[in-house]
Amino acid sequence: MLPSKRTIIILHDLFMAAFAWQFSWWARFNFEFPFQDWRLSVMLIPLVMVLQGGVYFAFRLYRGIWRFASIPDLLNIVRAAALGAMSISLAMFILFRLEGVPRSILILYPMVLIFCLGAPRLGYRFLRDRRVTFDTNTVTTRVLIVGAGRAGEMVVREMLRDGRYFPVGFVDDKPELRKAEIQRVRVLGDVDAIPALCREHRPDIIVIAVPSADTGQMRRIVERCEEGGTPMRLLPGLSKMVAGAAVLNEIREVSINDLLGREKVELDWGTITAGLERKTVMVSGAGGSIGAELCRQILRLAPTRLVLVDRSEFGLYRIHQELLQEDASRRTPIVAVLGDVCDAVAVQQLMLAHRPQVVFHAAAYKHVPILEEHCREAVLNNVFGSQLLADAAHAHACERFVLISTDKAVNPVSILGATKRLAEVVCESRNGRDRTRFITVRFGNVLGSDGSAIPLFQSQIKQGGPVTVTHPDVTRYFMTNSEACGLILQAAAMGNGGEIFVLDMGNAVRVAYLAEQMIRLTGAVPGRDIQIQFTGLRAGEKLNEELFHDFEQRGQTAHPKIFLARHPQLDWSRYEGELARLRRLCDAGDAVAIRAQLWHICGLTPEVTGGGAINERYPPACAG
Repeated sequence: MLPSKRTIIILHDLFMAAFAWQFSWWARFNFEFPFQDWRLSVMLIPLVMVLQGGVYFAFRLYRGIWRFASIPDLLNIVRAAALGAMSISLAMFILFRLEGVPRSILILYPMVLIFCLGAPRLGYRFLRDRRVTFDTNTVTTRVLIVGAGRAGEMVVREMLRDGRYFPVGFVDDKPELRKAEIQRVRVLGDVDAIPALCREHRPDIIVIAVPSADTGQMRRIVERCEEGGTPMRLLPGLSKMVAGAAVLNEIREVSINDLLGREKVELDWGTITAGLERKTVMVSGAGGSIGAELCRQILRLAPTRLVLVDRSEFGLYRIHQELLQEDASRRTPIVAVLGDVCDAVAVQQLMLAHRPQVVFHAAAYKHVPILEEHCREAVLNNVFGSQLLADAAHAHACERFVLISTDKAVNPVSILGATKRLAEVVCESRNGRDRTRFITVRFGNVLGSDGSAIPLFQSQIKQGGPVTVTHPDVTRYFMTNSEACGLILQAAAMGNGGEIFVLDMGNAVRVAYLAEQMIRLTGAVPGRDIQIQFTGLRAGEKLNEELFHDFEQRGQTAHPKIFLARHPQLDWSRYEGELARLRRLCDAGDAVAIRAQLWHICGLTPEVTGGGAINERYPPACAG
C-alpha cells in the first residue's frame, strides 16, 4: 500500500531537517571531509529530527497544500526553522554546554532549512501553474482579461495551470498598472484600448474579471468589447469562487442582468430574521416569480412553517419541489395549498388550518394588455381577492399583512394599475382596526419575471427577430428579483402599519436600449443582423412609469433603498359604498359598467377609443 501524501510530506520535511543540519556542518568546514567533530554532528541528527519535527507539528506545516504554496506558507516555514534552531540550541546547551558545536552552525542551519523546505513547495507550485503539455492536438484559446486585480490574477493562474488557455494580456484603467506584469502576463492598456487590442492580438474571448464593477462601469466595458467584435465572458464575485479549477468553471456569459443590475444592497438580516423566524409565514401567489423568490428567501430565515398558496397547480408544484430539495433536512415544514384567494371558503379554511402570523400577498393578475380585455377578472382577483385575504388576516389576528404592489398603481391608465391602486386603498383602510399591521410595498418591473419583456426578447432573438418594442422612447424601471424580494422583507420588518413603501428603482431604462443590448450580447448587431420593430403602445400602457402620486411626498426611511410615500389620511367612507357597487357589477357580469365604475372610483375618464384611460387627477377621496 502506497503511503499517503501527508506521510510523504512529513518524511520529506524530517529528511530535510537532517540534511540541513549536516550540510551546515559541511559548509562550515569548507566542504571538506572528514571535518572536525563530524561524529558529533551525526550523533545529534536524532535530536534535531525530534525537536524540529515537534516544531513542524506545532506550526501545522502539513496542512498547507503544495499546489497553492504562497507567501504565508513561506513565512510559516521561516518561523518553524527559527524556533527549531533555538530549541536545538537550548537542548544542546542543557546537555553538554554546546561543546564541540561551532556557533556559526546555529545560524547556518535555519537558513539552509528554510531553503530546503521552501524551494520544493514553490517549485512544485511553479511546475503545476506552468504545466507544459506535449499534446500537439490541443487547441489553445487566446484570452484577453479585463481587470488586473485579485480576480484577474486568479483567472490567469488557473489558465496557465489548465493549459487550454493562453492569456494574451490584461486590460486595466489604473495608470500605475500600465505595462506591469502579473504572473508574467503584461497589462496592455486601459478599457478604451480594447477594440485596438482585439485587432492587434486577436483574442478568441474576453474575460471580464472585475467583480467590483458597478452598472455604469460594466456597460462601458461591454460596449468596448462589442466594438472589438470579440465574445465576452464574465467572472462573478470572488465570494462565489473557490480555489482550483472551479475558478474557470465559474466563468459565464454576460447577461442583461449584469448591464441593468444595480449596486449591491445591504440588508439588515438581523431585523428581518427576528420578524420571521419561529413564525408561520404564508405567501400567496407562491408559484409566480416574485412569490417564489420570496419563499426561497423566507425559508432561509427558519420560520416555524412556510405555507405556499397558488391557484396554478404547476407553479405550486414547481416551487414546492424546489424548496423541499433546498431544505433537505426538513427543518421547516413546507405546506403547498392549491387555492384561490377569491374563494371565501378556501381562504377561511386556510386561515383556520395554518394560523399564519405573517402574510405576503403576491397573488395578482399582472399582464396589462390581457387585463384590458378582462376587466371583471382583474377586479375580482386584484381588488376583491386582496380585500378577502386582508379581512381574513384581520379576523384571525395575523401580525402583519404585506401587499405587493406595482408602479402601475401610480396615476394609473390601465385596468391593472387601477385595480392595484384599489388594492392599496383596501389594505390601508384595514390598518389600525386591530393588532394586524397592513403594509404595502410598491416597485417596478423585475428582470426576467413571468410575463416581462426579457423572456419575450430572448425568444425573438433566438428566432432571428424581429424584436418588438412598443415605442422608441418607452422607459421602465427594472430591478433584479432577488433584490426586490430582499427589500420587500426589509420593508415588512420596518413597517409599523399603514405605510406605503416604495423601493428605490434607480434610473428608468429605455426598453429599446434593453433590446439592443440583448441583441449585442448574442454577438449580433441591432438593425443589421436582427431588426427592432416598433409596434406602438398597447392598450393601458404608459410611455413612462412613475413611483409616486402627485399627492404623495417622498420620505426617507432607515434604509437608503426604501422610501416612504407620505400621503393624507385615507377616508374609507368615500370608498366603501363605491366598492360595494363595483362588487355588485362584477356579480352581474356587466364588463362595460365595471370599467366605468372602476374609472369613477379612481377619478379617471375612459378613453373614447377604448382600452385605456386618461388620468385627469385624483379627487380628494382617491388622494387618500
